[in-house]
Amino acid sequence: MRSRLFRRAAIVGVTALGLLTASLSAVAATPGKPDDGPKPTVVLVHGAWADSSSWAPVIERLTRDGYPVRAIADPLQGLTSDTAYVSSYLATIDGPKVLVGHSYGGAVITNAATSVPDVKSLVYIAAFIPAKGETIGELAAKSTPALPLVSTQVPGGTEVIIDPARFRTAFAGDLDKATANDLAITQRPADTRAVTDPSVEEAFRTIPSWALVTRQDHAINPDVQRFMTSRAHARTTEVDASHAVMLSRPDAVTKIIEQAAR
Repeated sequence: MRSRLFRRAAIVGVTALGLLTASLSAVAATPGKPDDGPKPTVVLVHGAWADSSSWAPVIERLTRDGYPVRAIADPLQGLTSDTAYVSSYLATIDGPKVLVGHSYGGAVITNAATSVPDVKSLVYIAAFIPAKGETIGELAAKSTPALPLVSTQVPGGTEVIIDPARFRTAFAGDLDKATANDLAITQRPADTRAVTDPSVEEAFRTIPSWALVTRQDHAINPDVQRFMTSRAHARTTEVDASHAVMLSRPDAVTKIIEQAAR
């Protein structure tokens, strides 16, 4: 009798141990669990004629998924000075980082990423990805028709905006008229040095990169985007969207950022 009880207890113990092991394995294999460790900080860098608020729908999704997020106010005063500013900001962020640049912001992260440690990946959203010595103006000239820009002389230089009357067509064609009009009114001007300063670094040579190409883009021609993403060997996804893709297709933008973060 006693030996039968011992055998039965042994069988129950082995079965329980097997169930516990299977449960622990399932937890370990499930993505997004706390056991995966802390997530990298996602740093969002906007481009010309926009500001950090343009990332709002993406920020909402990333924070909901547990990512720490920072959105930098890009000064838009020239690639050299903007790179220095963003580099100093990145130096204050501890741990691994994923840098995300939209439009001109792509050039900024390309130049800033190598100046700080722990940049895990680069994400280009409808972005410029210049090679060393190249200017944004040279790349922009490959897109036709040219953007309808309006220039203003300011102390120390010249600033440009997109003609508000033509902003929606050029920048935000898949947004409703009211939203596009608000963006046209609040757009931030960019100093012309943003397009004339030559790029110095090629961070995509040493840091893994991802890219989102916008097929309905009238600010950066999709073929120009494909040329740059191919040259950078970026893992590329395409989506039917305007240049303002972070507002019109935030799910697609968030998805590619999280791919890069993982």
